[in-house]
Amino acid sequence: MNIAEMKQSLAGLDAVNFRLPDGTYLPAHFHVTEVGLVSKHFIDCGGVERRETVANFQLWETGDYDHRLAPQKFLHILKLSEKILGREDLDIEVEYQQATIGKFGLAFDGTDFVLTPKHTACLAQEACGIPAQDLALPQLQVAGCTPGGGCC
Repeated sequence: MNIAEMKQSLAGLDAVNFRLPDGTYLPAHFHVTEVGLVSKHFIDCGGVERRETVANFQLWETGDYDHRLAPQKFLHILKLSEKILGREDLDIEVEYQQATIGKFGLAFDGTDFVLTPKHTACLAQEACGIPAQDLALPQLQVAGCTPGGGCC
């Protein structure tokens, strides 16, 4: 999901809900504590120089049980963040505290924003000589998931 898609989704909502990949919802009293621009400049294992830039949202919860972020307030936060993000339709990455800070992608199912799993990957598979059958992540194979299997 990118910034423009999020703004469009927020415009039609009465409430903002975020759902984790396991189906549980963030508490209704969550806060958006940061909206930022994250740039990554790196070299992959095949020697190719790469750049990635995303809009980053940090979601947080505390004992402020009366807090509710209305869609209009979230749109206002996004408008304020244009000073940092510019007007480019950047992809969105979400940080949310669990056992450690989790990084997620973001999707919208028509009602709720869904935090989607992010995975590491070899970006230079041909250069590294990794056979296609070795691309499935071991932790996903245990869960019965494989790339293209529709569960991840």
